[in-house]
Amino acid sequence: MIHRHFEEQIAECKFHLVRMGTLVEQMVDKAVQSLIERREEGLAEVFKLEEEVNELQIEIDERVINVIALQHPVAADLRMLVMCSKIAGELERVGDQAVNICQNTVQILPFPPSKPAVELPMMADAARAMLRDSLDAFVRLEVDLARSILERDDEVDAFKHRIFREFLTHMMSEPASIPHALPLILIARNLERVADHATNIAEEVIYVAQGRDVRHHHEEKKRRCSAEEPV
Repeated sequence: MIHRHFEEQIAECKFHLVRMGTLVEQMVDKAVQSLIERREEGLAEVFKLEEEVNELQIEIDERVINVIALQHPVAADLRMLVMCSKIAGELERVGDQAVNICQNTVQILPFPPSKPAVELPMMADAARAMLRDSLDAFVRLEVDLARSILERDDEVDAFKHRIFREFLTHMMSEPASIPHALPLILIARNLERVADHATNIAEEVIYVAQGRDVRHHHEEKKRRCSAEEPV
């Protein structure tokens, strides 16, 4: 009976985490849609969803702490609980990036569409796919899918580097474009952060499934890439 109750508590943590992931996906989708369609209608809903996401993070952390304090789990069960708390933190930060995309979108709406922004929707699609797959990998504890997300992070980074170069060139040749171009550069960075958090979730999945910590290798690679970044 005690073991069954313990399993139910872990299942509750996972259930709330999946709910949180669903809401965060909606936040990113609505933020990107507002950017692409150049509409403000969906922005308020993103801010409203953020409140629910923040509440879920607090609830998940409290559940994890209570289970650890009362049940003293070990090995795989302990890794699962710690992973739930850490993934909740990653999802909350993804929600923050969605809010940032909305705030930057508001800044560009008074201006006409910018030609160099053509790759932003493709970058957004790649980042959103990584987030969606990282959550699927968590639900199924699918290591191969999680590893594929680590590899796809390079694609999003490449998008960001190209967008940065294009907008920097654009701003240098047309200084009047700076108020419009700068928020788009920031949106590209927001999308890169979404992909980074999806990568972190994938790393947690690998850790809980195999007990192997792959974080430092990936972070070292990211630092090398950042050192080559033009800005």
